[in-house]
Amino acid sequence: MKELLVIVDMQNDFVTGSLGTKEACGIVGKVTEKIKSWVESGQEIVFTRDTHTEAYSGTQEGRLLPVEHCRKGTWGWELIPEIQEYAKGRRIFDKGSFGSMDLAGYIRDGEYDGVEMIGLCTDICVVSNALLVKAYAPELPVWVDSSCCAGVTPESHEAALCTMRMCQVLVK
Repeated sequence: MKELLVIVDMQNDFVTGSLGTKEACGIVGKVTEKIKSWVESGQEIVFTRDTHTEAYSGTQEGRLLPVEHCRKGTWGWELIPEIQEYAKGRRIFDKGSFGSMDLAGYIRDGEYDGVEMIGLCTDICVVSNALLVKAYAPELPVWVDSSCCAGVTPESHEAALCTMRMCQVLVK
């Protein structure tokens, strides 16, 4: 079976930086262990990075979430130190919005038997990418490991998991 692990936005600003939360800090160990197990199994792994520029404040997101974060080239934009070594030589999708159509197309065209998504934030970028993949590849099994995801709040994390279940994303 050819499967893909997608690590969504495990970046400094979402863990310990400007938008960090204790819940995000709390999944770092589990995320790192899952990545290690996928590396050992030889399955493909890709990453996404929320990526903004100095023009962020003029965007819709910047007006609705006026907190500078994940500005390209900054410490906050980088993947967290615990997983940086696993990203070396692997595909990273930089995205200026919540979901990546490039990632969804890559998955659709990749002839995968299944895709697992983990990371941050469950209620924003994880759900956006999971639903894009379901739109691009409706018959592809997509699952999310809820223990390796965190939302902006525990309540919004649970709401996003419910939304994904309703859209036939498997939640474990």
